[in-house]
Amino acid sequence: MKKSKMTARAKNEAIWAWCFILPTILGLVILNFYPVFNTIYQSFCKTGDFGRGNVFVGLANYQAVLTAGETWHSLWNTIKYAIIEVPFGVIIAMVLAVFLNKKLKGTSVFRTIFFLPMVCAPAAVAMVWKWLYNQQFGLINNIFHTNVAWISDPKIAWISIGVIGVWSVIGYNMVLFISGLQEIPGDYYEAASIDGATGVKQFFHITVPLLSPTTFFIVQTRLIGALTIFDLMFMVMDKTNLALENTQSIVYLFYTYAFTNGNKGYGATIVIVLVVFIMLVTVIMQQVEKKLVYHP
Repeated sequence: MKKSKMTARAKNEAIWAWCFILPTILGLVILNFYPVFNTIYQSFCKTGDFGRGNVFVGLANYQAVLTAGETWHSLWNTIKYAIIEVPFGVIIAMVLAVFLNKKLKGTSVFRTIFFLPMVCAPAAVAMVWKWLYNQQFGLINNIFHTNVAWISDPKIAWISIGVIGVWSVIGYNMVLFISGLQEIPGDYYEAASIDGATGVKQFFHITVPLLSPTTFFIVQTRLIGALTIFDLMFMVMDKTNLALENTQSIVYLFYTYAFTNGNKGYGATIVIVLVVFIMLVTVIMQQVEKKLVYHP
């Protein structure tokens, strides 16, 4: 059979279709695909003088990164931050979502208030929290009449940073939970009320299981976000801060080597190691999903 030729109208529609999708394709290639392959390439190179003339060194960068104590220390700092941000950010957001999903006066106002941290500039957030945590003039120490070095004490600085992270993501998590709650049929709660189930029992036996797909999505995305945290620590922790070593994230370490020290090959290797670690975590999460997530 002979192939039918495209009509003039069909050709015109195809041309316009390519015109519309071409910017997106170019954006993906230039801003996503090329940096990925370039980063992989640079991880096998030693940065040349003045950032030019990279020298291929094979697996030397990987050997240096994987045997450096600061790499694992920074990775552990990042994991500690995730341990604080992800669980507390999810639990608090879920509880708030349950309360703010009810038809009460002022719920829209409270939703807006809790969501405001997500639309605030990270620099503004960092400045406010640095003032709150200030040992001498900070609001927290003045209210509680204490003299705690919240972001200067290596023992508690990582907890203080984690608190900021929780505060920053509660609103976003809450909005996702509210959308998930609105998908749960009200018949389940009516039947449970008729059977005499209290609000607490309804929460643990209806809300939590039926919200598990939303919960898993939030946990997975926030875990990836926590493992790639940078701007918060960079803006809150000064380079002269004594607690920087105990709070420095793995991405902060990458920034230091790639942009401060000018060793882009070493920095690229740190990124590849982090990507592999996140991929392993994601695979584990996918296996956990099959066992814990309830799909009605």
